[in-house]
Amino acid sequence: MLERLQRGDKIGIFSPSDPATATAKKRYIRGKEFLQSKGFLIVEGSLTGKQDGYRSGTPKERADELNELLRDPTIKIVMSSIGGTNSNSLLPYIDYEAFKNNPKIVIGYSDTTAVLLALYAKTHIPTFYGPALIPSFGEFEPLVNDTYDYFERYFCQFEAPYTIAKPEAWSDEMMNWLDYSKPKTLFKNEWIGIQEAVIEGRLIGGNNNTMYGFIGTPYFPEIKDGDILLIEDSLKDAATVEKNFAMLKLHGVFDKAGGILLGKHELFDDEGTGKKPIDMLLEQLDGKKIPILADIDCAHTHPMFPLAIGKKIRMNTVEKSITCIEKWL
Repeated sequence: MLERLQRGDKIGIFSPSDPATATAKKRYIRGKEFLQSKGFLIVEGSLTGKQDGYRSGTPKERADELNELLRDPTIKIVMSSIGGTNSNSLLPYIDYEAFKNNPKIVIGYSDTTAVLLALYAKTHIPTFYGPALIPSFGEFEPLVNDTYDYFERYFCQFEAPYTIAKPEAWSDEMMNWLDYSKPKTLFKNEWIGIQEAVIEGRLIGGNNNTMYGFIGTPYFPEIKDGDILLIEDSLKDAATVEKNFAMLKLHGVFDKAGGILLGKHELFDDEGTGKKPIDMLLEQLDGKKIPILADIDCAHTHPMFPLAIGKKIRMNTVEKSITCIEKWL
């Protein structure tokens, strides 16, 4: 049974791909100290501070780190340190039975999508697309405070139905990764609604480039008629975005989706096309009338709010709102 977080709860940190606890140590420490200042106890995974070239460890070592945290009954939440590129390597080695027998909040985003969707596919226990320690809580003020407010509202105070307040401003400016230099440029926030509709359905999805690496395998959840598909990506060029949207089309995902939540794309490279990701998604839909709520903030940009994979939400393209209508507790 998943439970609300409280001060004094333990957060276990795992590194499913990138070794940023070693290569971005300043930001890691800043994120750790931020959550400690909120009253949480940080339990460092066995690969914290370690590096094996482009990764934190071998696939089995990374799975062992996660499994140890999943098996620990004193840990309330397991959070990824950051994403990367190859979390799909862990999937055959994860202890799904341990998660099934001792459910807990597992949260992250980006490449951690592979772990989140695999855990859900194998156990039907919800996982959470949301902030990670280093990129989210290692961020500077004021945006880190906004992300934490969403985190606290969702995990410490949650009551359904819960309509997520759209952030007033956001940023994807690439600066201040390790040391503060100046405030990031903030942009006025606008969500885009396409096809007027109010849709309710199970949320499935995550980072599209990561889904490309394991869709069609037993570790990917079955897409059902009426599901609401979450798609987001970061630092990709137009060619890659087209490839990844086409992948979903070829797997028949768009034939079943009742609605689509498209996250903001951090620093998208349009390669001179003048197109945005929403334009490229509409190309792949090829006239199929699926309600879309685009440029939402469950993405690589700041601030970020969490959503439960496997739980029902309501998306309203007229009011441009997202409401969590099913309890995850």
